[in-house]
This record gives sequence, C-alpha cells and structure tokens, in this order.
Amino acid sequence: MEVGVVGKPNVGKSTFFNALTLLDAPMAPYPFTTVAPNRGVAAVRAPCPHGEKGVACAPGNARCVDGTRWVPVALVDVPGLVPGAHEGKGLGHKFLDDLRAADGFLQIVDLSGATDAEGRIVPAHSHDPADEVAWLEEELVAWIAEILGRGFERDARSVELEGRKVEEFLAQRLTGLSIAPPAIAAALRAVPIDRAHPSHWTDAERLAFARELLRAAKPRLVVGNKCDRTTPEAAKELAGRVAPIPCLATAADAELTLRRAARAGLVTYRPGDAEFQIPSPDRLSPAQAKALDGLTSLLRHWGGTGVQAALEAMVFGRLHQIVVYPVEDESAWTDSRGRVLPDALLVPAGTPARALAYRVHTDLGENFVRAIDGRSHRALAADHPLEPNSVVRIVARK
Repeated sequence: MEVGVVGKPNVGKSTFFNALTLLDAPMAPYPFTTVAPNRGVAAVRAPCPHGEKGVACAPGNARCVDGTRWVPVALVDVPGLVPGAHEGKGLGHKFLDDLRAADGFLQIVDLSGATDAEGRIVPAHSHDPADEVAWLEEELVAWIAEILGRGFERDARSVELEGRKVEEFLAQRLTGLSIAPPAIAAALRAVPIDRAHPSHWTDAERLAFARELLRAAKPRLVVGNKCDRTTPEAAKELAGRVAPIPCLATAADAELTLRRAARAGLVTYRPGDAEFQIPSPDRLSPAQAKALDGLTSLLRHWGGTGVQAALEAMVFGRLHQIVVYPVEDESAWTDSRGRVLPDALLVPAGTPARALAYRVHTDLGENFVRAIDGRSHRALAADHPLEPNSVVRIVARK
C-alpha cells in the first residue's frame, strides 16, 4: 500500500514526509524545492496481541514498542502541483504520473494562508487554502478523464461488438492507475450512464465518471499544515469548508524537530503523543531549551502535532485498512522458526482468509484449505472476512 503526499509547492509536503520517515528530502521556503518524487516508509500504530500470551513478540516487519506495533506504510512525496498540472503546467504530467500507484492522497495545504496558488510567500491569511482543495480535485479528475479518454470511442465500439462487460473494459484501461474493480463498480453505480453503450458516453459523462472514480479509488484527506502559525478556529473553518473530505491540522516542522531530537537522545518522544520528556536538561544549549519550551506550548495548545494522527486517519479511516497477524502455529502464535507474532500486515477491512493467504505467499493462496483463528481456534472458510487484530494460521495442501 502506498500513500501519496500531494499539494502545491511550499506548503510543507517534504517536511511532513521527512517527519514521518526521518529521511532527508530537501526542504526550503520557496517553490519547487522538490523536483523528483521522494519515497520512504512511515508507520501506523496498532495494539500488539503478544500481551494476551504473556510472552514477548519477535517482530520482523513491524517493530513493537511498549505493546504497540508500528506497521510500515509506503509514502511518496511528489513535487508541487499547480493549477493546470493536467495540461503539463509545472511539469504536471510527470508529477501526476508519479501518483499512479498511490492508494490515496494526503493533500497538504498551508493552514495559515501565507502561500499563493503557485507556492509564493504572501501575507498570512491572504490566501484561502480551501481553494487548493477544490482545484486539486479538478486537476486529478481531468488527469483520470484524459487517461480514460485516449481512443475511448474506438475501443468502446469494439467492446460493444464483442459483447464484453464495460467493467472489464474500464479495468483494462485503468490498469496503470492501480484502480480495483470494486471502485469501478462503485463509480458506475454513482453516475447515470449507459453501461451497455460506452461509445455513446459524452465528454461530460466521462468527466463525471472520472470524478466518482477518484472518490472511490483514490480517497483524500486534507492536512492543514503550519497550524502553529494560526488558530484552532481557522482549522475548524477549513474543515467545514472542505467537508465531506476529512481535514486535520498539523505542525510538520514541530514533529520533525521532535523526532530528530528523540533520535539524538535529547528528548523522549513517541510519535502521536501530546507530550515529551527531557531526560537530561543539562545537555541542552540555551537555544535548544528555548525551542523545546515552544514545542511544549504548541503540544498543549493543539493536543499534539497531528502528523501521526493524519497518517493513521488516512490509512485506517479513509483507506479502511486493518492489521492482521499471520502465524504458522495457531496455539503458540509462532512461525516456523518459533518467533512469536513475527509479522503485522495491513489489509483492507473485510479481506477474506484466502486473500490473506495470497498476500503471505502465492502457493498458500493456490493451495488454500482453510484458515484457523488463533484465539477461538475455529476453522475459517476461504471467503470468511478477517477481523481487525486477527491472529490467523493458513492451512494449505502440501
């Protein structure tokens, strides 16, 4: 699974990305600091079941800290998008193509309203961040519609003559966008359109379909960044104006500072917490002590930096992911090497047992017999939907 970090230039996208990944993507207060996509791995939190067994887990892909598993999520931070991106403005074609594999988008906006549509610095509150949410949707819709529309009528006539289903035709055309068939079906249901005769679809109908497809297949969450430069009232106002897209306020620069300070041993801080501790105040320079005092005030005022919360709202809320734990021994919750709960995997809510088997290994999916719930020890059929935090053994033919 991959989450795209998108928005116009100079709103703090790379700072947000760096805070979540602790990489060093270039950051500067001017447009187009990022000129190529940055890729990294962040993590979301889930309770680790190892306490139920009274033994320590042995994490493989997702570390466990004080009973919390940090499950990896791929992030891609693309260069800033500007109005006209789908027409190639600001190298928009290339930047949009970098988002093809993303399952959803975190759109970063400047909550303080201090950058214009091109990312140039302007007086605070002189630009409306809600405008960015609207124009980015139009850019993404136009981008999908353009991909959909290339030679559409010709190919659609062939589909009609061959008697093929329109869903199959659309899935084939949209393969490069990583759009699953359920999203296509949902978009078709939402638009009054002639499924039997796609060659008759007008440009306006294709555009309407692209809009519903974007909502179904590539959900967004608005991140009102730089909240430390404005007020909670501004955050509430923006959230009301961009609804029904969720909106969360963040201070990415503060989060990055705290994570780097924690890595250096200057503070004890768990991402997502509303406080931090200073184990050795005497190690701090006067400038560092002053900066940390400011961060303490910010966390108290906002209840945290919001960065970790935004990622988790995207993954669990917008993308409807759950965490499951595949094991090879349903009683001891171990793998073949005796490691307890080695892997924590993100899968869509409602994922059937056989799909988890395929996720672990193709051979397990092909030779699936049943799954076994690690808590109840009940056998689970191939189509049985998995529950959040499930511990599951896959039984397959040898």
